[in-house]
Amino acid sequence: MNLSSLPLFPLGSVLYPGGLLSLQVFEVRYLDMIGRCHRTEAPFGVVSLTEGSEVLQRSSDAEGGDVFAPQVFQNTGTLARLTAFSNPQAGLQVIQCEGVQRFTIDRREKLKHGLWIAEVTFIEADQAVSIPDDLLGTAHALRQLIANLEARKAPGTPQQVRQPYQFDDCAWVSNRWCELLPIPGDLKQRMLELDNPLLRLELVGDILNRTGIAT
Repeated sequence: MNLSSLPLFPLGSVLYPGGLLSLQVFEVRYLDMIGRCHRTEAPFGVVSLTEGSEVLQRSSDAEGGDVFAPQVFQNTGTLARLTAFSNPQAGLQVIQCEGVQRFTIDRREKLKHGLWIAEVTFIEADQAVSIPDDLLGTAHALRQLIANLEARKAPGTPQQVRQPYQFDDCAWVSNRWCELLPIPGDLKQRMLELDNPLLRLELVGDILNRTGIAT
């Protein structure tokens, strides 16, 4: 399935299907975009930056400062839908979104005001794969971590992990660990791009074993 003119939100983070992302939006290009998505219940795409800043900057090399500084981002991202929206003051939106489905970019275009749009092809959702016995420790450790996070969560703060929990599914467990672990962004991106959820969980298990989190 293809989708054209998908607005993109390049960020210094990686969003996974089923994952949550909280943002404070204040740039005009994104205020307009998120406002439209909120009104029409339309999705947008989250892609991970490899070069440049999340906040739009003018290029210091351009005469008169009329050209934006480069923004380079990954070719694989995740479709996001809004799950919470507030407008606490003029020029500020506070949102939470949930990752829905991965996609690859077929064509991208930057509009005059700096917003990126793209034509994308969706990647099939991960197949449901039960967690094998030798990786059950990854699920048990994640269950404990989520319980600890919920116990320490201050009232009114956003959720970090959305229910329903799926501790018996390789994709769900591996995706949540990839979000929560302090691993480099390029590794998070490579994990996102893996088509085999069992392999993704095996790699997560190796990280957890090396750090002593799950044995």
